Amino acid sequence: MIEIRAIVTDIEGTTSSIDFVREVLFPYARKRLPAFVETHGDKPEVQHWLHEAAREAGLVEATRQDIIELLLKWIDQDRKSTALKALQGMIWKDGYEAGDYRAHVYPEVAARLREWRADGLRLYVYSSGSVPAQKLFFRHSEAGDLGALFAGYFDTETGPKRESSSYRRIAEAIGEQPRHLLFLSDIVEELDAAQAAGFHTGWLVRAPQALPDSPRHTVYRDFDAIAP
Repeated sequence: MIEIRAIVTDIEGTTSSIDFVREVLFPYARKRLPAFVETHGDKPEVQHWLHEAAREAGLVEATRQDIIELLLKWIDQDRKSTALKALQGMIWKDGYEAGDYRAHVYPEVAARLREWRADGLRLYVYSSGSVPAQKLFFRHSEAGDLGALFAGYFDTETGPKRESSSYRRIAEAIGEQPRHLLFLSDIVEELDAAQAAGFHTGWLVRAPQALPDSPRHTVYRDFDAIAP
């Protein structure tokens, strides 16, 4: 049996409820984005991501209001834009630090992550949310500060989550052969890409979702069922 030395996990739908992201985080950022851009738009980091958003949209000349409207549209579309995710992360930081919310994790996740870490497994996150947003998410979780459990974080700057090349980059960054890595997600296309790169895969299909008839990946109802 191949030894698993590290686990790479998705967040939304895997460690945590999709509802928290869509019903709490997205509306929070959408409501505050216009004022955030107006009041922080001259800061170098914010300027950088505003320019990246304009470049991604192919806008040669755009007013600040044009960019705000673009970003709001992208939030509504759940666009996997690195620039959008970076700006959302800055807004979410204020919310976490103000105690406006705590990040949701499924009931068994924190204990299982701690157990895996105690057993010597290295833990990583790969999510479409920006790395700073990922760190905030686990630092301010309902189960307490889980941030120290993770050895590293990856976002779409590494590459799209449905392309196998992204997972090969992650394996190289971690310093392990893909056959020693387990990727967990609720999205089968992401699992397909990881599998094509040589990763072991675990498909989180949480109740009340129906179990797939002929899955291409090992299916788990929750983290308690995973024995790496």
